[in-house]
Amino acid sequence: MKIGFISAASAIVLLAACNKPAEQKAAAAPDAAAPAAATAPATPITAPAGVYKLDPNHASLVWSLSHLGLSNYTAKLTKIDATVNFDPANPTAIKVTARVDPRSVKTDYPANYRETHKGTKYASFDEAIGADFLKAAEFPSIDFVSTKVEQTGDRTAKVTGDLTMLGVTKPITLDVTLNGALAKHPMMPVGAIGFTATGALNRSDFGMAAGPVGDAVKFTFNGEFLQQVEGSAPAQ
Repeated sequence: MKIGFISAASAIVLLAACNKPAEQKAAAAPDAAAPAAATAPATPITAPAGVYKLDPNHASLVWSLSHLGLSNYTAKLTKIDATVNFDPANPTAIKVTARVDPRSVKTDYPANYRETHKGTKYASFDEAIGADFLKAAEFPSIDFVSTKVEQTGDRTAKVTGDLTMLGVTKPITLDVTLNGALAKHPMMPVGAIGFTATGALNRSDFGMAAGPVGDAVKFTFNGEFLQQVEGSAPAQ
């Protein structure tokens, strides 16, 4: 208790307070600062260095863009092939390559596409996007090759690389999180790693025409990768 100026009357009050039991004074004293909670150590990365290929049974690439300013239209690309040259001892040396089939668009558009789009030559909206927007017949793949990995945390990094789409190559940076790394997959005798990556691009940068949808496209990738060992096969 801090006391600046004490009058005669207040001195009597103070004297009475000094005669209170010690336990009461102790209770009135401010508590000592509690020790900071110990931070749990990060789970060690036990997956061995080597080449890891994407397990297609555990992969997802979801993208979204504004539709008429009313909603964020969301769809997927389902055929993805990717490889990671993984080196946990030197994360900045990790290399990533990926290839996506633009014909693998999957939307939630109803099956009555031909009924709502009279005269269309496409069987579905998925097919129309792949053909008209992504020009899959002329450009049968969307490719990414990493050029730089900048570690931002124990399990996070910014991965910059060249994205080639519609015959145009532009640099792009992904925010990547290493979700897990196992020395041995529970169902296979190989190492396993899993990542989440998020990014964004502008359609106009790749020559896509303007329309009723937004220019900015956001996307999220989730995938598990298996260490390449002779005789191994993708997990189910």
